[in-house]
Amino acid sequence: MYAHSQMTAAKTRGIAAARRCQRTNSSGRSARFNSSVKCAAGPSYKELLAVAEEAARAGAAIVQDAVDKPRNISSKSTSTDLVTETDLASEAAILAVLRKHFPTHAILGEEGGVTGDTNSEYLWCVDPLDGTTNFAHGYPSFAVLVACCKHATPVASTVVEFGGGPGTWVQRVYSASRNGGATMNGAPISVSGTRELVQSLVTTGFGYDHDAAWMANMGLFQTFTDVTRGVRRLGSAGVDMCHVACGLTEAYWEPKLKPWDQAAGALVVEEAGGTVTTMDGRAFSVFDRSVLVSNTHLHQQLLDIIEPVTTDLVVNKGADLTPFKVGTTVEGQDRTRTL
Repeated sequence: MYAHSQMTAAKTRGIAAARRCQRTNSSGRSARFNSSVKCAAGPSYKELLAVAEEAARAGAAIVQDAVDKPRNISSKSTSTDLVTETDLASEAAILAVLRKHFPTHAILGEEGGVTGDTNSEYLWCVDPLDGTTNFAHGYPSFAVLVACCKHATPVASTVVEFGGGPGTWVQRVYSASRNGGATMNGAPISVSGTRELVQSLVTTGFGYDHDAAWMANMGLFQTFTDVTRGVRRLGSAGVDMCHVACGLTEAYWEPKLKPWDQAAGALVVEEAGGTVTTMDGRAFSVFDRSVLVSNTHLHQQLLDIIEPVTTDLVVNKGADLTPFKVGTTVEGQDRTRTL
């Protein structure tokens, strides 16, 4: 199986096994998120998935109502890092559903930061509108992303993708639960069977900062343009991952993502038969700052190209790909939540 061969490959490269994200508590001491919490039998993955779907659909209803209307747009960390009233309203609708069903669970939202009981072993990662710039311009693709993680592992998730265009919008609802498979609009999905890079279509993404990671990824973009059928950049990590899951594309990679960007789509890929690691081949946690997803068949070929670039980026160019720390300020805004 690929998972075994990948683990062996990772060890031979001297790469450590997956690390669980650490957080900083109010006293300033480092502690693992929820690592000491023990609880009675919690909700089943099926129950968590039902709530994820309800919450994602609630957010999607807000987005659908606003998609062809005038928008009030403002910026966050940079002039291209946008937020709209729809982002905020969608997140409020999603959180209302989550709090109704699981008032003791922790929630990490892109717009609102950390809320809920941070001692819970369950963490919901919410991106109320992934691909805000696309939404602001009426350009597909964008999506609503909701995932429930047990510690750092996604166990239930829903992605509502908006496709089509002005006046003709359609929704694709991707859902997955751990060991329960993945679906799109209720029908089972699986990754493609493509086994040669030259026959593949791949996607990537770029952050707002034109830093060393951005430049390194531009180089990877060029490299994969030469060895695949093409590279696409859609502007929504959740959509990119789901396109791998349903076989539209074969792979997606991107550095410097946040938990809310990747938790939902990563589970959909895994449950559709795909493989998810970091860009340097380590086992994946939602708190990691790089991700590579594939149809499994091409994963090692992709890593052969991406892993050396990623290692050089960290070791020689000083890029910070350390795990995301829950409780830091959200995108430069004064919304710090200490866990």
